[in-house]
Amino acid sequence: MGSEATAIAYPLLALALTHSPARAGLAAFARLAPFAVLQLPAGLAADRFDRRRMMVAADLVRATTIGVLAASIAMGDASFALLAVVALIEGSATVAFTVAATGALRSVVPPAQLPDAVATMTARIAMVNLAGPPLGGFLFGIARSLPFVVDACSYAASLTSLALIRTPFQQVREPSDASVRAQIAEGMRFLWGHPFLRTCAFLYGLGNFALPGILLVIVVAGREQGLSGGAIGTLLAAFGICLLAGSLLSPIARRRLSMRTILWIELVAWMGSAAFLVRPSVFVLAAGILPQGIAMPMTDSVVVGYRIAVTPDRLLGRVEAVRSSIALSITPLGPLVAGFLLEKISARETIAFFCLCNVVLLTWGVLSPAIRRAPSLNDLATAEG
Repeated sequence: MGSEATAIAYPLLALALTHSPARAGLAAFARLAPFAVLQLPAGLAADRFDRRRMMVAADLVRATTIGVLAASIAMGDASFALLAVVALIEGSATVAFTVAATGALRSVVPPAQLPDAVATMTARIAMVNLAGPPLGGFLFGIARSLPFVVDACSYAASLTSLALIRTPFQQVREPSDASVRAQIAEGMRFLWGHPFLRTCAFLYGLGNFALPGILLVIVVAGREQGLSGGAIGTLLAAFGICLLAGSLLSPIARRRLSMRTILWIELVAWMGSAAFLVRPSVFVLAAGILPQGIAMPMTDSVVVGYRIAVTPDRLLGRVEAVRSSIALSITPLGPLVAGFLLEKISARETIAFFCLCNVVLLTWGVLSPAIRRAPSLNDLATAEG
């Protein structure tokens, strides 16, 4: 809830401080950049150290830094430089938390149930997505510091709950004297040896570039068209409703559709933002991404569930790090490019650029041999436990 509140508060605060869409994109870039840079060292750490302690430390760092930003805003001392630094630190700690959390999931869920577990987690996230953006916009309207106060409290609550867990988040590990380079290379070889997982990582990469950029266009175009922060948050919450709907529909999709078909459905859904080219209203753009919101949880439930199930526990952190490095390597550039394009050209032309990216994504996914020969979820019955 806290993270979703500040996801909209970051660009709103950047716009309030600088009146620059490019600076708003830069703030989002700073928050996402660590996902492209720190995945490999975080993955290696998750395979070497206690994952629960790693997650607790990440929450401590996030609660502290967000708290400092909230205090600075309340005292009137906030600057864009501080905002960017806090976003960078928060993003870095989130990388460490996320990589360790993937292994934690594997430790408590049987392989055959991982698609259901991923769908359940997506539904839970979607539920807070419904309230997070409008809450962030509403709180920002009351006081600019409030969304960040809520976020700091949310990280403190997460830290407390994790500290109370005693269940191990990893299997017993054998000591290894292999070099860091050799250990990372082992994770790379595993992912590269699975064409389906490798191709999905690259497809996710291009999609992860486009979506944050489109969301920033909604924030900036919404402001230009006279919407309040709360109204913009409500538009983004509609996307959360679709994520929830997709999570609830994913068990039906998995029973009736192949993994290949589920992937193709999401790729087609990405083209919905093209409606903005016909009618450049922020409401049309927000509506255009809703089918994508329904399709994404279905895809995640099969792809993420399959990947976690077939990856040995001792390699999970490194494989997830390599996969994330590929899938998230250009993600920070999405809002950065969107922000600079919005300063130079219209929102309509900016969306046209991202629609071109989506055409490439769809063509690649349809023609890819690895996607056409996607594995069956029945393979999870024999996956390593």
